Amino acid sequence: MRKMTALVCAVFVMALVLAQVNLVSAAGKTHDLTATVVSINVEKRTITIKDEKGEEKTAPVLDKAMASLKNVHTGDKVKITCQDTEKGDHEGVSDIKVEKA
Repeated sequence: MRKMTALVCAVFVMALVLAQVNLVSAAGKTHDLTATVVSINVEKRTITIKDEKGEEKTAPVLDKAMASLKNVHTGDKVKITCQDTEKGDHEGVSDIKVEKA
């Protein structure tokens, strides 16, 4: 009986650990892109960029990237890290780095 109880507890603990690992990996999905800054709206917390294909896109800037906006200007070439949802949908910009010319 003790062996069965220990086995059930071990399976339960493993399920909890695996569930936590899955949540962490889902929350950490990101993708990077290089683009040129078209405009910045600090009040609305958005950045508009032109990607390498020439398409303009406006994206929300997440809290962790707001400090980076102080160093970014219109016309700068930047490397942007975008945070994605578990489903792969774009959530917002999580990091902005100005690329050196």
